[in-house]
Amino acid sequence: MKKSIFNTKTIVAIGVGTALFFILARFVIIPTGIPNTEIQTSYAFLALIAAVFGPIAGFFVGFIGHALKDITAYGSAWWSWVIVSGFIGLGIGLFFNKFKIGAEAFTKKTIISFNIVQTVVQLIGWGLIAPVLDILIYAEPANKVFTQGVIAALWNILAVGVIGTLLLITYAKTRTQKGSLSYEE
Repeated sequence: MKKSIFNTKTIVAIGVGTALFFILARFVIIPTGIPNTEIQTSYAFLALIAAVFGPIAGFFVGFIGHALKDITAYGSAWWSWVIVSGFIGLGIGLFFNKFKIGAEAFTKKTIISFNIVQTVVQLIGWGLIAPVLDILIYAEPANKVFTQGVIAALWNILAVGVIGTLLLITYAKTRTQKGSLSYEE
């Protein structure tokens, strides 16, 4: 029997994750001084969801959460960045089997791997995909959108590197590690 990618755990993760992403993206932000570009704590949470629940949950939490944030904050979604938020969740989530959060100890090696993955995914997403989509969809000036994209990438990499890593370490500590139970006579 084929395993469904939309199992109960994934659907619940998408629902709860989207709500929390939305709240963080809407209300827990730090301005950068660059128009419409903030330090977003929501991406640290998105990284946690993607690393724990995988690419499907990561994609939908990023995509839906960002769309809801834009619609409630600005009246309409900025689709190029909404797509990239989905891409970030998907990209980090593709490696969730490599991270094995909760199944194994969250070691320095895993922390380094996680941060390499999130850095590469965010550089591609914010530094390349978002600006190109801004130019193609909205006819925005290239110098403006590439500046915004690079600033967003750097701040989000830092936020996920610090807050996301701390969230993953904390989450991993709450999980029973593989082989940690022993038989007592």
